[in-house]
Amino acid sequence: MNRLKSLFLSTWITLLAIGVIRGLWVLTQETEATVWYWAVFALASPLIFFAWIFLTNVARTAMASKATFAITLFAFIGALATSISTSEPLIWIIVVAVIGSALYEWWYSRFGERSSSILTVGKVLPNLELMNTEGALIKTNELNKPLLLIFYRGNWCPLCMAQIKEVATQYRELAEKGVEIMLISPQPQGHTASLAQRFDAPMNFLVDHDNAMAKRLGIAASNGLPAGLEALGYDSDTVMPTVIMTDAHGKILFADLTDNYRVRPEPDVFLNVFTAAGI
Repeated sequence: MNRLKSLFLSTWITLLAIGVIRGLWVLTQETEATVWYWAVFALASPLIFFAWIFLTNVARTAMASKATFAITLFAFIGALATSISTSEPLIWIIVVAVIGSALYEWWYSRFGERSSSILTVGKVLPNLELMNTEGALIKTNELNKPLLLIFYRGNWCPLCMAQIKEVATQYRELAEKGVEIMLISPQPQGHTASLAQRFDAPMNFLVDHDNAMAKRLGIAASNGLPAGLEALGYDSDTVMPTVIMTDAHGKILFADLTDNYRVRPEPDVFLNVFTAAGI
């Protein structure tokens, strides 16, 4: 299923781009082909949505995605009303814009219900062995500090990057509580080291080799990488976005196993949880 999803996203974005180029070309050749204006609008809307995520560091996009789908649906209705006899632009709108947006909103973005007997509040988190950017082994059970662990998919995920930037802005407040921030991904060590250099906050950027710890916790996503990104050095297996918070003894205070990769905990949650636990 994850492989199918990764192929869908890459194929959909490619078809959106092709459709926009096709529509613009037709409009340069046929000035009266007004229905293509609607088609270009419908096909460009999801592309603008993705560009917005990349450029504005948006960590939570559920409402924005619904708004984008509404725009494409509106474009479809307008095109249908404009020229019912012109089949090609309507096919682009229906198949690529409307159906593609619906699949992205209600199928691609959702993991389904997630649960883990291991990641239950009140239980002790199993020891996790992770590698830092210098190649040293880090064991969570030896830190003896409150921990904020964020499993993120990789540098290629704009929502993950936005979430990390949010945490970086909270670093001082979390550090005052003695909290150790651990940002964990199965991506190659070089990618993680490159990401760590972007932040002044001394957070721990860690690598989960072969997704071993994610598999142990039941949060791995086999073949979860969008198709084509393997060319940039990423492995096809990734991790489901997950947040775990523990006290200094490893007891789990909070665990967020989101069922939608576009929905992440609000920034204030982290401080509130630690404060409520007396940390």
